[in-house]
Amino acid sequence: MSRLILFNKPYDMLSQFTDRNSPTTRATLSDRIAIPRVYPAGRLDRDSEGLLLLTDDGRLQARIADPKFKLPKTYLVQVEGEVSDDALTSLRSGVLLKDGMTRPAQAERIDPPDIWPRDPPIRVRQTVPDCWVRLTIREGRNRQVRHMTAAVGHPTLRLVRWSIGDWTLEGLSPGQWREIQV
Repeated sequence: MSRLILFNKPYDMLSQFTDRNSPTTRATLSDRIAIPRVYPAGRLDRDSEGLLLLTDDGRLQARIADPKFKLPKTYLVQVEGEVSDDALTSLRSGVLLKDGMTRPAQAERIDPPDIWPRDPPIRVRQTVPDCWVRLTIREGRNRQVRHMTAAVGHPTLRLVRWSIGDWTLEGLSPGQWREIQV
């Protein structure tokens, strides 16, 4: 039986167990997870929060992380400005980025989600509104969601990965994890 760890990665933590590239100490997975022989299935940028899966099964790790399996990843994204219907249509059709067109995404405006406050809080500009979008993609380019929202005129302020496939953050606070059997 394979081990699968669902971890709510806090903001400003690396998605790896060690940090050899920095002269200062940065938070890593080893600060929160002391389980031997589990490895991240994919990545989540340091400035992003949310669901990170870890496993001891190489095949499961590949199935989760490899875009050829098209496992849906859902993000709750706070963006600058009020997202127009045209911007949502663009996201749903695919967006042209520097490395080519993205696959079509599921995109919808949502009410601000009932999630934990970010530490530190995002920058707030009183003259510029913000809103939330739920975005589901089936590929995993580097910083893809941030590039997609910027391409339609709405820079990302906060990015929380809520789910990967059927696995979600439900019931996990930042820094908490739970193990399930698969």
